[in-house]
Amino acid sequence: MPADLIQNAPTPESNYDQLTISEATVIQRGLIKFLKLNPLNKPITSIAGADISLSVHDEAVYAGMVILSFPDLQPVSYSLVKSSTTFPYVPGYLAFREIPSLLKAYEQIPIKPDIVMFDGNGILHARRMGIASHFGVLTDTATLGCAKSKLAGKYDEPGENKGDFTVVIDRSEQIGYAVRTKNNVKPVFISPGNNMNLQDSLTIALKCVGKHRLPEPTRRAHEMVNLFRTGQLEEGFHEVKELRLF
Repeated sequence: MPADLIQNAPTPESNYDQLTISEATVIQRGLIKFLKLNPLNKPITSIAGADISLSVHDEAVYAGMVILSFPDLQPVSYSLVKSSTTFPYVPGYLAFREIPSLLKAYEQIPIKPDIVMFDGNGILHARRMGIASHFGVLTDTATLGCAKSKLAGKYDEPGENKGDFTVVIDRSEQIGYAVRTKNNVKPVFISPGNNMNLQDSLTIALKCVGKHRLPEPTRRAHEMVNLFRTGQLEEGFHEVKELRLF
């Protein structure tokens, strides 16, 4: 976390559960000052998908990241962590429930991925600080969000074919894209998180689209955390050669 924010906001090791919604809002507005939306200027050879599995009424959090090679999107390794949270389930603030566990999963990865894609929003957020942006600022990493629902802005419905997209606008500012990832299914919402721009987020997301509605990184992460939650995978960092479920 940027040094001059440490006194005003919890570090990754701090307890987000103690925050009020008003305090969380102050943190989001503080973090936005450190958001970087410059063009991505490094080669990409790996991308992680990040997701969590939890119940709204349960404190247990099952968090995971799966690392894929890029651009062929083959699973390489994965990191799983079980944690807990009591921060309330409030749309627009879900990062405060999820980030502490996802940070632990990220810290377990010995060779960090070039990019992390989150099952959630980046700047497509009322305060431009969805989970992908929040995580990206805390870790100074390149991130993007792929959300199943829209948190802010307006858009025209994209065409019905895979790859069609339209822009999402909020208060005269473009904050992301509505992207059709499969013919005749609901679009997903793509936005940069940190250390990339709008065009980068769209280009990367489209390269990650396979046969399903969700791009491969977040689809794989979603499957993995559910396997973890049901006891079919063990906590910790693992190479994919140890896994026969892919």
